[in-house]
Amino acid sequence: MLIVLLGLFFPTWTPHINGEQSISTLEQVEINGTGHEIMIRGIDSSNPILIFVHGGPACSEIPYVRKYQKDLEKQFTIVHYDQRGSGKSYHFFEDYSNLTTDLLAEDLLSLTDYILERFNQEKVLLIGHSFGTYIGMKAIDKSPEKYYGYIGIGQVADVVQSELDSLEFTLEQAKQEGNSDDIEKLLLLQPLIEKGEVRTPRNLVRKYGGAARLIDDNTDYLTGFLFNPEYNGLDVIRYLRGIHVTQEALLNEGVKHNITEIVNQVDLPIFFVMGKFDYMTSVNAAKNYYGSMEAPVKEFVIFEESAHYPQFEEKEKFTLWLNKTFNELQNGAAEF
Repeated sequence: MLIVLLGLFFPTWTPHINGEQSISTLEQVEINGTGHEIMIRGIDSSNPILIFVHGGPACSEIPYVRKYQKDLEKQFTIVHYDQRGSGKSYHFFEDYSNLTTDLLAEDLLSLTDYILERFNQEKVLLIGHSFGTYIGMKAIDKSPEKYYGYIGIGQVADVVQSELDSLEFTLEQAKQEGNSDDIEKLLLLQPLIEKGEVRTPRNLVRKYGGAARLIDDNTDYLTGFLFNPEYNGLDVIRYLRGIHVTQEALLNEGVKHNITEIVNQVDLPIFFVMGKFDYMTSVNAAKNYYGSMEAPVKEFVIFEESAHYPQFEEKEKFTLWLNKTFNELQNGAAEF
């Protein structure tokens, strides 16, 4: 019983970073009327700030993301946060029945204001991943002045188009491998996918390499939950509960309210970063969205060896690209 209690309730933290100006904090902060868990890490707290918006919905990356950002911490102060109703920001007696992406975007803007004031900076660089790009696009549409630019990794676009691309890819892979059960399942789902009523089964997208190629993100979560100090047992329960309570409604909102029709013009530089083999949010759908976007600077970037997680699967290349891109943004002399 004592071991169980310790596993559930041990105090959580994020490991220290050496350096007189370093920062490594994991704390609960009230943002926009509710508690948000925020992890901030960097070798020099005066460095430029990155805010990462996790996807899912409700899939925090705090449990394992340190594994992939050590080099980035040398150049940036990196902020991860668990969104309202997600992970350590899920509160058992809070009502999430009216949770929307508009509210999550407002939370992000309020968090940005908090970070700018705390670190006495004028702007941050915003990075969204997967469903976090839906929230990020809404935030930059409303308040572009807060951000140097926006990077959408695994950019959400027309969801139905993306799911049809995922279906085509998964079905073709199943046929090549002669997996008749998978073929039958996908063909039965095809009419529902075409109507936007269901998604291509994520277990099959993963099975055929459309989610990750160079990492195992499910194993990353498992080892993070078990061995990293950022989450205890109770936090894992919060994480799972947040997915159960909030994910379906937010995904349905993304289908019913196409982001390509909500945000198609922004007043800041934007970058869509895609893994070549991404079929969680398809490259084809993201490219079509990119083509319709109006922005003062825009760039579509393909990472050739990865799928839905190029920032992790090809972390060295991503770090080099991000440093170069941010320097060009700051200098204001880039020709993209």
